Amino acid sequence: MSARNTVEHPPRIAAPGFTVTVLNIQRMSTEDGPGLRTTVFLKGCSLQCAWCHNPEAMCREPQVVWHRQRCIGAHLCDGVCPEDALSREGSRVCIDFARCTACGKCVEQCPTGAFELLGTAWELAALVAEVARDRSYYEASGGGVTVSGGEPALHPRFVSAFFEHCRAIGLRTALDTAGLVATGALLELARRADLVLYDLKEIDADKHACFTGQPNDKILANLRTLAELMRAEGTPRALWIRTPLIPGATFSDDNLTGIGRFIAEHLADVVGRWELCAFNNLAVDKYERLGLQWAFAGVPPLSEADLRHAEDVARRSGVDPAIVVATGPTRVEAVAETSAPADHPADHTGGAEA
Repeated sequence: MSARNTVEHPPRIAAPGFTVTVLNIQRMSTEDGPGLRTTVFLKGCSLQCAWCHNPEAMCREPQVVWHRQRCIGAHLCDGVCPEDALSREGSRVCIDFARCTACGKCVEQCPTGAFELLGTAWELAALVAEVARDRSYYEASGGGVTVSGGEPALHPRFVSAFFEHCRAIGLRTALDTAGLVATGALLELARRADLVLYDLKEIDADKHACFTGQPNDKILANLRTLAELMRAEGTPRALWIRTPLIPGATFSDDNLTGIGRFIAEHLADVVGRWELCAFNNLAVDKYERLGLQWAFAGVPPLSEADLRHAEDVARRSGVDPAIVVATGPTRVEAVAETSAPADHPADHTGGAEA
């Protein structure tokens, strides 16, 4: 453990009432930084990505959802909603999200957990103690604590204090951000993080706005400023770039080449890893529970050949090829009796136009 992660007297924990809304605490994660990690997902996001696989993280406020498969038809929820936001269509319970205030009364009445409250207020001291329970896993694996979302940098005061207290007790910290935040907030958190995971989703400004609801100029500017901080102060100690590979959107040769050129021009001396994250198509039920339509419902995962192709394009984009790594699930494909020669890969004309 380095000296900069240890202090003789940890700073005083903030007074009770200093809280943040936590969506989920995921233990034993291997996808949010090195080693085994505990990832704290916060609610609230500055983007509205069309492919988002955590739509419940977009809203800052708690939400109630209903799980059909857990419901046994006990009807104990009937009449308990003070806003009259619950109704029935046969065996299905419908939630009027415009009326629902997430008071949790239906959650309290349900004997099987069919109603779930997404988002719980955590005080700082309690959250620090919660993630510290996994210290032995961090120490054995070189892991630590990651704060993700949503967009954690929308909660800079809380996350800054959380990182400060985690590092004071010897826990490594990582910030997972999409970068569309106030520059000052980003730098404040970066100074208290050992690692920043930074999303670069789409290099073309118009396409980025189309896919996420926002242009990418602030995101790119913040990333350049973060690189300047690393050069000047040595914090954070590591930076990883992450690009989601979304069929019909970010999975295109032009996008990967463009992002690679940006990394090579502005970040080559500070980036340790460029991670290409395969599309996850398992969010359909999440959207349905929130009463939303998902534009990517029915879109299959990438094939293994797709993933290898993306990796190859990224490595030829101008970056150090050693920093490129593709991760995530791929679809299982039946092996044809007569397969195409290995030296004739499928044509990739660019996912954004597909």
